Amino acid sequence: MKLAYREFGQEQPGTPLILLHGLLGSLVNWQRIARHLGDRYRVVVPDLRNHGRSPHASDVRYEVMAADVLELMDDLGLHKPAVVGHSMGGKTAMVLALGHPGRVERLGVVDIAPVTYEGRLALLLDALLSLPLDKIDNRRHADELLAQRVMDKAVRDHMLQNLRRTEEGWRWRNNLRALREGLDIISAFPELPEGSTYTGKSLFIAGERSTYIESAHTASIRKLFPNAEMAQVAEAGHWIYAEQPEAFLRVLSHFLAD
Repeated sequence: MKLAYREFGQEQPGTPLILLHGLLGSLVNWQRIARHLGDRYRVVVPDLRNHGRSPHASDVRYEVMAADVLELMDDLGLHKPAVVGHSMGGKTAMVLALGHPGRVERLGVVDIAPVTYEGRLALLLDALLSLPLDKIDNRRHADELLAQRVMDKAVRDHMLQNLRRTEEGWRWRNNLRALREGLDIISAFPELPEGSTYTGKSLFIAGERSTYIESAHTASIRKLFPNAEMAQVAEAGHWIYAEQPEAFLRVLSHFLAD
């Protein structure tokens, strides 16, 4: 699948960088970080399948999402970039690195572990699917309707970035139906061939207030990524790079430059 993408920065002598967004996100989520890093790296930020401006498909397996990214790398001549992914994008990055370790120079995983997460996003996806798009007057009205089921204003703002007005009315950029139907697959981590490991440099970045990376996950991380380092960003939840961008940039920049 040909993914939509944006590039930041110019051709640089060092390692190029790919940034992957999370579930219900888009490349827009990474723009602030990408602009900063574009001073030192060639930064490529795609929309993953069923998100943003990329094509829709019913298959949401991480193996096919990783294959999409690999195809983009080939199309752009990126032989061995650093790959950093948040949440669903982090799992995609992990599967890419484990399946093609020779194609990933180093791996950054933001607030996710190679484990199954139970029942975290079903209610949110159901709320988005229930939004009566044909009755929405404007974006503020959409927020008021969504607030009846989603209390967190920051989460609503994040989700409503994906709402667009077309000639036919308001529409979601994301393929919400496919994402909801495939949520069990997205929430899990795929079974891999016995002995799969990525021994390159890897960093797992957790938010201090998030519960997506916990001490109980360390064994699962170390089994697949024996050289993994761990970092935590203070006063951050799951959307670390949006909540604490400067602190996140310090951690990520040090990892990329090391």
